[in-house]
Amino acid sequence: MPAIVGVAQVITLGNSSIFHIGDVYKIMPFATAKTFSGAGSFNTGDQVDVNNRLSSTNTNDPDVLDQNNLLNM
Repeated sequence: MPAIVGVAQVITLGNSSIFHIGDVYKIMPFATAKTFSGAGSFNTGDQVDVNNRLSSTNTNDPDVLDQNNLLNM
């Protein structure tokens, strides 16, 4: 269903980024990545106030393949 979209602010787009507004049939990534980060790492905004007392990030990953993109063409 079509929609009226207001203002969209795009700061940066990476090499394999997808910027989507409106209807779409299929979106498939051509690259995958695994990122480990602590509490409050990806907070964005104009006035962000983050209070983290003790933060610990578990990077143990027993499975080898998380997001396979073998057949995405």
